[in-house]
Amino acid sequence: MIKMVIVVRDDIKMGKGKIAAQVAHAAVSLVFEILNSNNSRWKEWLNLWLNEGQPKIVVKIKSLEELLTRFKKAKEMGIPVSIIEDAGKTQLEPGTITCIGIGPAPNNIIDDITGDLKLL
Repeated sequence: MIKMVIVVRDDIKMGKGKIAAQVAHAAVSLVFEILNSNNSRWKEWLNLWLNEGQPKIVVKIKSLEELLTRFKKAKEMGIPVSIIEDAGKTQLEPGTITCIGIGPAPNNIIDDITGDLKLL
């Protein structure tokens, strides 16, 4: 199975709507990154994910440092990953990193990066 995981910082104050917008931004960013890439494996995973109903899991993380560690690990593993920085128009300062998106990729690969995190 293929899934996408969005990792949201739990150490900054965001309202529910703000969190929803940031999660959506991460999901859309991942899809565009894949569509604009020349990576055939990523495109294959995207097509499988679309056919499997686009499963998305949203988890929380305690700090920016921990979030950046997971981002780096996903990059090193060669899977799609995006980092979301807020524009600063509502609740947060401009440039605040709110979340990362990982995938879509096979469950076992993503679980190596996020499997220990709790649901948001």
